[in-house]
Amino acid sequence: MSTRLQTKNAILTGAAGGIGLAVANAYLHHGARCTVADIHAQPTPELADLMHAFPDSLHYVPTDVRSMSSIDALIAQASGRFGPVTTLFNNAAIFDMAPLLESDEAMYDKLFAVNVKGAFFVMQKVLAHMVSAQTPGAAVINMASQAGRRGEALVSHYCASKAAIISYTQSAALAMAPHKIRVNGIAPGVIATPMWANVDALFARYENLPIGEKKKRVGEAVPLGYMGDPTDICGAAVFLASDEAAYITAQTLNVDGGNVMS
Repeated sequence: MSTRLQTKNAILTGAAGGIGLAVANAYLHHGARCTVADIHAQPTPELADLMHAFPDSLHYVPTDVRSMSSIDALIAQASGRFGPVTTLFNNAAIFDMAPLLESDEAMYDKLFAVNVKGAFFVMQKVLAHMVSAQTPGAAVINMASQAGRRGEALVSHYCASKAAIISYTQSAALAMAPHKIRVNGIAPGVIATPMWANVDALFARYENLPIGEKKKRVGEAVPLGYMGDPTDICGAAVFLASDEAAYITAQTLNVDGGNVMS
């Protein structure tokens, strides 16, 4: 156990598995208290195991980030259980893809409802809580993607949604600077999360590839030579939440094995 985040009370969305769960685990091991949110009514088995290991510092709140009342309830439960919220790991997102000329309104609405509207209002409402509570060392970490740094022919809506996160991170950081609240982002590259099974299947469909081939190719194309693991995001997430990053705001950090250079 570390005391690096011992003063932090964090909300983590989209954290029942994958990157969110890995970061929750890291935060807990660095001394933070964590309220984990996800769409599921009950914790996943992996999250339930973590709750068993940290019964006094981990709480789960089923949350639909598309719902303003659900976001309000999440913040109320997190602050009611652990005190003023100091940290937001704003991670909830979904993925879909289609050729540009085949992408319909339903896909657009679905992706933007979670990835943009949901992420923005989670951030806005947590920031309002932080301003009201005047919590020292408050920080927001928004999860973007390397997809937000460029366009992709089959992934237009997802790319645009993550580009929006990078832009909102910059705007929010400037708005919150007078309150000494930091807002940063992380842009992961290709990370081997459970979601990649769906991503790989979609690429197989649209690029006429065998199942597993796209995942293999994108891993080999990373300059470091392999796909990342969810735990590869934890170092950046812990650092940006900690007081070590006290003079860093409005940045989106690429954690992608060298895919994007900036």
